[in-house]
Amino acid sequence: MRRPRIAVLGAALIALLLLFSACGSGEDDGDNGDAGGEPRGSITVGSDAFPEAQILGEMYALLLEDAGYTVERQLNLDSREVRLDAMESGDVDVAPEYLASLLSVLDPEADLSGDAAAVAGLLEPLLAEQNLQLLDFSDAIDTNAFVVSQEVADEYGLVTMSDLGEVASELVLGAPAECPERPFCLPGLDETYGAVFADFKPLEYGAATAQALSAGAIDVALLFSTDPLIEANDFVLLEDDKGLQSADNITPLAVADVADDVSDILNPLSGTITTDEMTALNASVAIDAEDPADVAREYLEEKGLL
Repeated sequence: MRRPRIAVLGAALIALLLLFSACGSGEDDGDNGDAGGEPRGSITVGSDAFPEAQILGEMYALLLEDAGYTVERQLNLDSREVRLDAMESGDVDVAPEYLASLLSVLDPEADLSGDAAAVAGLLEPLLAEQNLQLLDFSDAIDTNAFVVSQEVADEYGLVTMSDLGEVASELVLGAPAECPERPFCLPGLDETYGAVFADFKPLEYGAATAQALSAGAIDVALLFSTDPLIEANDFVLLEDDKGLQSADNITPLAVADVADDVSDILNPLSGTITTDEMTALNASVAIDAEDPADVAREYLEEKGLL
């Protein structure tokens, strides 16, 4: 029995489409892999448990997925120390980091500065011992920021951190629980500014700290310089006039075994993102309550990275 003509034409069209598809995929197999067409294996992205790190972690994860990786996310790790242990053991492959803060943990006696390239150079041999490697650092910087309410600033005449050092004995500092061990926190405040506080209250970073400062439960708060809560609450950011804080440029950190494979995927983001953009992205999560994954995707698409 002869098939209807329409069926014959349909079969011919399907054959042509398959032929064109096969011809079109020959030379571009590698490019299709970079766009997610060819599986590259599994990789784990980690981050510390605060909005900025989670946004960056989502960006890394989305870029790696787009390049063909199957990505496991661990974006709620308790601290840098926990994450570094996980990276050294191979449980986490890639994570966002901050140059100077990382160096202060790996070598508390290191000569820190505002020169990002110099800090990265000091980090390289230390990280190599742990089978870790820095990718390109960005121009975006997020460092410790000590803030007070306008009322406290007016009462004590606070403009700079040196001003704070003179009256710290009358004030209460609120900061994350690891502050007493961090060189850029209590030890550095004492050494650089002579700031010894009347009391220290360990607080969860971010909204809880800002709320405690607004309520007067603490007098001085540690936030990050890209935290939108500073402007939203009209907090006074004290000038780090003696340069305690150093080059905390945002930088992807990778296990050495995967660093070369992921550098071309993640480095374009480092070459794009700015401090102001990071602050705006943080506001979307910390103030507007948007999901970090949605914020990350929107930014990458807007910049043509995804």
